[in-house]
Amino acid sequence: MSLMITDECINCDVCEPECPNEAIFLGPEIYQINPDKCTECVGHFDEPQCVQVCPVACIPVNPERVESRETLMQKYLRLTAQA
Repeated sequence: MSLMITDECINCDVCEPECPNEAIFLGPEIYQINPDKCTECVGHFDEPQCVQVCPVACIPVNPERVESRETLMQKYLRLTAQA
């Protein structure tokens, strides 16, 4: 399950530096999450850090990118091997 940022985003800039996979970036109007890099912090933390710091709760699971915890861990391992 990759996360996504909704239109409620206020561009407060707190989520982007919290992402250990550098999956969050500033899009044309609001922050966005690259689903190929988002592991919901699996492999790094117990909870998604962007969700923890978001003051407006605008970071839900992306229903189009549902992934199991095992799949997220495999993505984490792939991403960290490339680093």
